[in-house]
Amino acid sequence: MKIERRGSALWYGGFPEGRGSLSTESGALDDHYYSVASRFDRHVGSNPEELLAAAHAGCFNMVLAMVLAEARLTATELQTSATVVLEQQFASFAITSVHLSVRAVVPDADPPVFRRLAALARARCPLSRLFNATVTIETELSGDWGAHRQVSAESS
Repeated sequence: MKIERRGSALWYGGFPEGRGSLSTESGALDDHYYSVASRFDRHVGSNPEELLAAAHAGCFNMVLAMVLAEARLTATELQTSATVVLEQQFASFAITSVHLSVRAVVPDADPPVFRRLAALARARCPLSRLFNATVTIETELSGDWGAHRQVSAESS
């Protein structure tokens, strides 16, 4: 199976005063503003790294749900945030790392098994494999959101 999805960007001006917009085929983004200032200085607007972070978190959740199903487990809730780190390296910039932080409610899941399944999901996630950077993961498994069970961190 082959799936194609499209996004586009429009840019006006030079660097650093330029600005542009981002759009997606689905319409989830439609001429969404971005600029050098929104990328490097936290000004109003979006940036490619936060879009990658949201996409990575969403992709990871889907793959983790699939991996859990293969283990005959079902999450009642998966909450993942991704932090994409953009760093200047010599004369250019690079994404040097991505950290996934996962809070999960998975009835009947054992914390060590959950950590192993989350690591498997990270390895299978297409966006995790896309990055030429270290992708780390931190998991928190709860019986429900009020019942903390265990936190762990792992890196690839």
